[in-house]
Amino acid sequence: MLAIVLKVTRNALGLVIVFINWLTRPKKTIRSESQQKSIQEAMKGISLYQFYACPFCVKTRRAIHQLNIDIELRDINKNPSHREQLEAATGKIKVPCLRIEQGDEVRWMHESDDIIEFLTMRAA
Repeated sequence: MLAIVLKVTRNALGLVIVFINWLTRPKKTIRSESQQKSIQEAMKGISLYQFYACPFCVKTRRAIHQLNIDIELRDINKNPSHREQLEAATGKIKVPCLRIEQGDEVRWMHESDDIIEFLTMRAA
């Protein structure tokens, strides 16, 4: 019973955080068309494993929005195959997690602050 109450409370708080995020969404970074195209090219092969109401995922998505970059969002709650990929690759189900594919190499990065710093440096 306690587990159910905790889950409902966590989900409710997550939705409150999503709503506050919607109300206070930061403005996107404005760039020239050529700069934006160059940055989008640098973001190829990057995807974010996340779920909608996770506070750390909201934080990461806010940064992505503010940086004005498009990366694939892979919701592990809505798509079981994304969840399985994350667990198989990292050994755990922990979001947010950035999948960085560069050539034949794939790296995985956890921790919202590390992800945001990586994306900020890439978008500079």
